[in-house]
Amino acid sequence: MIHIDLTDQPIDVSAALRSVEADGAGAINTFIGTVRNKSTGRPVVRLEYEAYDSMALHQLRKVAEQAAERWPMVEKITVVHRKGTLHIGDVAVVVALSTPHRAESFAACQYIIDTLKQVVTIWKKEFYDDGDVWVAAHP
Repeated sequence: MIHIDLTDQPIDVSAALRSVEADGAGAINTFIGTVRNKSTGRPVVRLEYEAYDSMALHQLRKVAEQAAERWPMVEKITVVHRKGTLHIGDVAVVVALSTPHRAESFAACQYIIDTLKQVVTIWKKEFYDDGDVWVAAHP
C-alpha cells in the first residue's frame, strides 16, 4: 500500500507512522525533514515550497512505486510533503515505510528521499534577513 500527499497544512508525523504499521513489519523507517535555521552559512528566516501539484503527486507516487519494486519486501509506504510557508522547526517532508527487516527499510527510505529531491516538481525558496534565493530548482 502506498499513500502520497502534498499539503499546505502541518504534517502529522504520528499519523504517517501509524499508516505504515503492518503485522509483518519488523522495521519501520522514517525520514523527517525539518526547516533548519541556517543554510550555506546564512541565517534562514523561513522557507517557501511551491509545487506543480498534479505532477508532483504523480512523481511522488512513481518514486514510491520504484522503491516498492526495487525492495519487494516493503509492506507500506507513506510520503507527505508540505508546501507553502514554513518556519524554523516545521516539518517539510515525511517518508515512512515498513518492511520485515531493517536493511531493506533503511535502503528504501533513503532511496525515496534522495530520489524525490532530484525529480519531483517541488521548489524551495529560502528567505534570509537580507534577501532570498531559490534552491534545488529542479527538474
